[in-house]
Amino acid sequence: MADFTAAPSGLSALIANSPVASVISNPRLQDNPIIACNQAFIDLTGYPENEVVGRNCRFLAGPATEPRLSEMIREGVREKRPVLVEILNYKKNGTPFRNAVLVAPIFDAEGELEYFLGSQVELPEDAPGPSASRHDKAMKLVNALTPRQREVLEHMAMGKLNKQIAYDLGLSEQTVKMHRAALLDRLGAATTADAIRIAVEANISAPAQA
Repeated sequence: MADFTAAPSGLSALIANSPVASVISNPRLQDNPIIACNQAFIDLTGYPENEVVGRNCRFLAGPATEPRLSEMIREGVREKRPVLVEILNYKKNGTPFRNAVLVAPIFDAEGELEYFLGSQVELPEDAPGPSASRHDKAMKLVNALTPRQREVLEHMAMGKLNKQIAYDLGLSEQTVKMHRAALLDRLGAATTADAIRIAVEANISAPAQA
């Protein structure tokens, strides 16, 4: 029987080396708990791994967390689509921080929802709502891709694996892997998770924005 309470090594590698605070959660378990987090997440929030794994991401919420934005995240999860919101969260020591939260689905080879990728970026206190500068930066990176690389990135942002992308685009899996490696390099993304975040920040996968 598969162990759904721990992230497979390949999935953990998706976020392990990312400089962006990231988690993986399992929607097949009750309350969609986190099953893996990276060091950047621990550093950002102040929570050790043993206080993160097994909990739903809502534990970062606090007294002033905006209910409307929390509901937007829940809607994205229910509808199995990427969502990016800028919400007030709290670190373990009680410090509030403005958090650009991305939640994106990851599907298996059969197209069934398997996991969610979550990533968090702390925003400056004076950030004026949705960060136009972050969107602009992401758009510049995405616009530097070839049309085929952008297509592959769009499918990655929708949570599709190489096999699904190859089928959708009429390519071989090897060709998809080649384009994936090239676009990671061109985006300056350390991991696939980082590339997905750039895609969502650029709004090329049409997530809900706040």
